[in-house]
Amino acid sequence: MVSLDNAVVARLTRSGETFEIMVDSEKAFEFKKGKDYSMENILAANEIFKDAKKGERASSSELEKEFGTTEVFEVAKRIIRDGEVQLTTEQRRKHVEEKKLQIASIISKQGVNPKTKLPHPQQRILNAMEEAHVSVDPFKPADEQVKRVLEAIREIIPISFETIEIAIRVSMEHAGKVSSVMHSIMPVKKEEWKSDSWMAVVEIPAGMQNEIYEKINNMTAGTAEVKVISRKAQ
Repeated sequence: MVSLDNAVVARLTRSGETFEIMVDSEKAFEFKKGKDYSMENILAANEIFKDAKKGERASSSELEKEFGTTEVFEVAKRIIRDGEVQLTTEQRRKHVEEKKLQIASIISKQGVNPKTKLPHPQQRILNAMEEAHVSVDPFKPADEQVKRVLEAIREIIPISFETIEIAIRVSMEHAGKVSSVMHSIMPVKKEEWKSDSWMAVVEIPAGMQNEIYEKINNMTAGTAEVKVISRKAQ
């Protein structure tokens, strides 16, 4: 069990009532993101509080009313997942920076400059986020924050989300490997196996074009035929 001296408060407000638990902040944060942790390794006290600092405990009737159970670990899970976990200043800074990188990576892979049709490097997107003073929620999934970030940085750099269809043709020597990899990372819309080659049409985010071309060329020693056959703005 976590030491109370090192614990922070996780808090959830429901129907105007506040419920608090004492937790290891880092483990609670990881649990909130989906990592499987036992509540025994997260909680500093097997109690549900109305006010943890004052030691005021929530009653069984209050827990039953709001959560449908009085089982401490079950209630604690819901508080962490649906509520707010306190972070130290350094922890918050660390997790915000990690989330910024995740968001910038998504935008770099899926977005392009609409004039040049080339992707923006991740660092350029990070710089635009900084210039636009974009705030990032360390608890919210990166993909759910992309739209809001895009709206902010479009005032600084031209960017659009596009998908492209590319046609691929590789010799039978490399067909099995290329087919397997393509199926694992993107939708294969059409494919045809011939006696001497494998041909396919795949759809990818426009920003991933160079990455996919490089991957295919590496697998085929540069012998593959790859070309863009259509573009579609999202």
